[in-house]
Amino acid sequence: MALLILDSTSKSIVVAMSGAAATTNPDFTAAWADNNGTTFTEGATDGALNGTSSVTLVAAPAASTRRTIKAITIENKDTAAVTLTVSYNNASTLRTIAKVTLNVGDTWTTDGTFDTYGSLKQTLGTVNLSSGVTGTLGTANGGSGATTLTGVLKGNGTSAFTAATAGTDYVAPATATTFTATQTFNGSSSTLAMVLADAAETTTVSATAATGTINYDVTTQSVLYYTTNASANWTVNFRGSSGTSLNTLLSTGQSITVVFLVTQGSTAYYNNAVQVDGSSVTPKYQGGTAWSAGNASGIDAYTYTIIKTGSAAFTVLAAQTQFK
Repeated sequence: MALLILDSTSKSIVVAMSGAAATTNPDFTAAWADNNGTTFTEGATDGALNGTSSVTLVAAPAASTRRTIKAITIENKDTAAVTLTVSYNNASTLRTIAKVTLNVGDTWTTDGTFDTYGSLKQTLGTVNLSSGVTGTLGTANGGSGATTLTGVLKGNGTSAFTAATAGTDYVAPATATTFTATQTFNGSSSTLAMVLADAAETTTVSATAATGTINYDVTTQSVLYYTTNASANWTVNFRGSSGTSLNTLLSTGQSITVVFLVTQGSTAYYNNAVQVDGSSVTPKYQGGTAWSAGNASGIDAYTYTIIKTGSAAFTVLAAQTQFK
């Protein structure tokens, strides 16, 4: 990139215009600054610039004098949109370095640099919001579609930007967030993946008597508590939910641990069969011996660790503990 430098051979910068309204108002005003920080302002009217002729915007300096153009700003002062062609007059040969269309009140600004093909580098122009835009600037015109936006923004590439919501669109440290997809925390060989303090598990408390086949949905609870006295021996069937199997929910090499609390009356009953996704599984029991009875007048806590060892293949570790 090189600065736009005028000398006695780089004659001048000229502007031609088309699409101007028939008015005596200035068609445009232009301000430019040189390398000494001096700012100049020039203008042209319909009489001087009507689309078939051109006007010198920046005159060439005297012989042996170099002038570096730092910036050029052109504002449309007419009553209709105009198209301006900005050219660099080098030895009487015009080279177009920018062609822009400006609405009324719009400005176009350059920083005075060329790219490798000789075109003047164009920077983002400004819009006179008081006259050029009423309300918000729409996304089709390069705007946000909103008057003010604060915080984290979100967009989908076509609609207006909107302010993102903490806890819904992104995780904020002080905002409660509910995750509906599986979150994976890997850690490393020397770092724990997660440290929990004050963590709660979901418990389903139900005034139900244990009997028959009981579907235990692991996606809705870590603990299932039946508060009515058991009325018969029962089968417990572990699954993800009514629509998702545990085989689908878990990957091979993953496990889940759940607890079933069963209230017992004076006649005790026990869990005499275990299933996963409706298929029977013989557990491995704590102490090596399967229980054959429940414990009267208390609560029996059954703890199950279910390990997926392959497709639809599970090892279940089971324990029964009496609480009274």
